[in-house]
Amino acid sequence: MYAIIATGGKQYKVSEGDIIKVEKLAAEAGDTVTFDNVIAVSDDSLKVGADVEKSTVSATVMEQGRGKKVIVYKYKRKSGYHKKNGHRQAYTQVKIDKINA
Repeated sequence: MYAIIATGGKQYKVSEGDIIKVEKLAAEAGDTVTFDNVIAVSDDSLKVGADVEKSTVSATVMEQGRGKKVIVYKYKRKSGYHKKNGHRQAYTQVKIDKINA
């Protein structure tokens, strides 16, 4: 059984027991979060639309963290323009506990 959920502007295909990294959520490690925006659920057949309106996915927050540094380097030739910037994206690692279909 799997579900497709949307959170943080992205979609994730999840099954029970999966560990995924999503965009930062306002929750502490050990908290339980519920994803209400379920797009599809598949057990024997695929259900979408009105069939999954009341479906939820519950997960436990494992950790808050930041990803690897990405270097953004801007350069314009002949003008002496150089700009270097780094970015680390914040994430929340969650473990999928149950798909309530």
